[in-house]
Amino acid sequence: MFIDTHCHIKKDEANLYVSNAVDANVQILINASEDLASSLENISISEEFSNVYACVGVHPNNVQGFNEESLKDFELLIKKKQVKAIGEIGLDYYYTKEDRELQIKVFRTFLKMAEENNLPVVIHSREATQDTINILKEYKVTGVIHCFSGSLETAKEYIKMGFSLGVGGVLTFKNSRLFEVIKDIPLEYIVLETDSPFLTPEPYRKYKNESKYIPVIAESLANFKGVSVKEVMEVTTKNARRIFDI
Repeated sequence: MFIDTHCHIKKDEANLYVSNAVDANVQILINASEDLASSLENISISEEFSNVYACVGVHPNNVQGFNEESLKDFELLIKKKQVKAIGEIGLDYYYTKEDRELQIKVFRTFLKMAEENNLPVVIHSREATQDTINILKEYKVTGVIHCFSGSLETAKEYIKMGFSLGVGGVLTFKNSRLFEVIKDIPLEYIVLETDSPFLTPEPYRKYKNESKYIPVIAESLANFKGVSVKEVMEVTTKNARRIFDI
């Protein structure tokens, strides 16, 4: 059995999406949020499907919509039994650096919430590695570095801090060098994810990504590490269960 530790399921697509995943032996799905609206929707999906769990939080590209009222809403949402983590949260300096201070403020708010409620975090970090690391060190939190694409040195730093690395379709891309890092990282620190509907793995790039492609990512990871797909499945599933308390 596989677990997709990071996907974005829309409610109107959930029936077919979950069915396709289960048919591919991806039995558990963790649905990441981007803002308050998607957090509410993801909890609703989790209430309908017993094998779908929710993360709640605000993506760094959506911090402009965050305020004190939505903070109160999130403080209630994290008490829901379907919520297994806070995320995705973090920093993204790729498109703009103009709201950097606001991103950091919101990031800290959710890290504090995670720390106080003993919840793991799902971290988005793009063009912001050092700030992400420095801020994470201020809080007693662990979780997953979503869509990890950094250096081996950075990977080891995150692992030393207690985090696992989310590995997805990028590993299969022809121009990706991620395998050069991942091949030196023990499976015990890796979880599988799709980030659907984005980052569809090869050879399915022309299609919208779904959790059903997790076995494709697992096969690529197994090939790079010289182990069986079964071992990748068993270890990454165990990792995900531990992190998200499933």
